[in-house]
Amino acid sequence: MAPRAGGQTYGFPIYCASWLPLAHIIKPSPSADDVVDTDASPAPSSPPPPPMVALGGGGGEGRSGVPNALVVAALDPGAAGAPPALSPEPVFRLGTEEQVPYRMAVHPRGDGVLCAFPNGCRLVRWESPEGDDQHSLVLRSDQEALVKLNDVGLQLAVSFSGEGSILATGGEDGHLRVFKWPGMETVIEEPNAKTSVKDLSFSSDEMFLVVNRSSGPSRVWDLKSSEALANLPREQGEIFGFCRFSTKSDNSQILFVTAMQGDYGKIISWNTSSWTRIGSKKVTRDVISAFSVSPDGTLLAIGNIEGSISVLGSRDMRVVLTVKKAHLGIVTTLVFSQDSRALLSTSFDSTARVTSTESPKSDGISLWSMVLAIILGILVYYYMQHKEDLLAMLPQ
Repeated sequence: MAPRAGGQTYGFPIYCASWLPLAHIIKPSPSADDVVDTDASPAPSSPPPPPMVALGGGGGEGRSGVPNALVVAALDPGAAGAPPALSPEPVFRLGTEEQVPYRMAVHPRGDGVLCAFPNGCRLVRWESPEGDDQHSLVLRSDQEALVKLNDVGLQLAVSFSGEGSILATGGEDGHLRVFKWPGMETVIEEPNAKTSVKDLSFSSDEMFLVVNRSSGPSRVWDLKSSEALANLPREQGEIFGFCRFSTKSDNSQILFVTAMQGDYGKIISWNTSSWTRIGSKKVTRDVISAFSVSPDGTLLAIGNIEGSISVLGSRDMRVVLTVKKAHLGIVTTLVFSQDSRALLSTSFDSTARVTSTESPKSDGISLWSMVLAIILGILVYYYMQHKEDLLAMLPQ
């Protein structure tokens, strides 16, 4: 079992989280090549900012005393060899008054953070802070950006497409809305469904959108024609949960869907040409509460209601890493970092935790193994060539 990753608490139950695309948010410092005055000493460029995450949650509308907030937190480099962890002090904190952020979608090109509140959605944009600290982030609510989503009720699923040109939201009331971004022209609208949207996922080429509902089949939408393309039926006893597209090494795509069936949680894989099942494997005996696929397509991650997380290989679905009781409460969010080397998990227990997904380094062991094998090979060769001479040297 893998060691526990470092975690931090920020004073409120965390419902949603995401890594931030810092390359599109924070401008790099000027380098020596950018200095115009050749007589002046070039200012040293500052180091790149540490990876950062956005976290949302709170105590809701009650008088619990627990605040509702959005927090930006940075990864603490820590000591060499120590597990990754978020810094205890946030980079920025934005109170959301009586509204708790339940869901979150960060625009991949840095346009802001879309938050789903109980009464609708709001966009929070980045602003450059005053002063010399270029690695700080300031958030400001944009009241005009999402007029069409102001009073639509709670959206249980919100997502931007990979390039950020399409936005999809799925409501607790079952209403599916898909818009072009940022103009908010309607691409797809399905208002009359009677079952809540549980999850949705865009294919990386922005051709398809898959929508999971609380009952009935998953539905595949063609984003170019705005028509339903296929239904992905459930087998007897299956309750679908999360859905995620993944890109394989040959650039083809595969769809993963989590499901509970009896006492088991499983992951189902689907062919994205024929929309038929190509695999299914039971992976847990606990209810799956969070799911993620790494950007490089090699890893899957599941979190459960007992607070544990597991990372599996996407090809064979074998567990490669497990953190038992990573959290004391339900795992609410799992998100791989952009380089697939770290996994962010959050929980109702108010903690955010980062787990390294890299295999332990074994370069030294491998090198010594190779050296010993070469030496052994030389000794065996020498023995075979001079066996008779060596035997003659032995005492008679």
